[in-house]
Amino acid sequence: MIQQIGQIGVPVKDVKRATLFYRERLGLQQLFETENMAFFECEGIRIMLTLPENEAFDHPGSVIYFNVPDIEEAYQQFEDKGVSFLDQPHVVAKMEQTETWMTFFNDTEGNTHALMSEVRV
Repeated sequence: MIQQIGQIGVPVKDVKRATLFYRERLGLQQLFETENMAFFECEGIRIMLTLPENEAFDHPGSVIYFNVPDIEEAYQQFEDKGVSFLDQPHVVAKMEQTETWMTFFNDTEGNTHALMSEVRV
């Protein structure tokens, strides 16, 4: 049975360019890199940036949803670092005591990811 995410693979076209984006703009901790891959730590989940091994892996990547405690603050900090957002932070779901907020952005390789925050109301 699945208990947690262990690693997320993100296909890239340029490992060095993508590594700078994830390390410098998003502020993720880089674990190590090889010629074709770079690995980052994000609160117990490893993110692997990788050149596609073959055509079967050469496709747009998965969306990574990064949890942040304050989405407005995170949005401003990442925007100040040059992250290109596709939208403003907005509510995507309302529950009884919480709202789920998201905003989407592209990395340097054309992958779309998101910041998300659970806000108590």
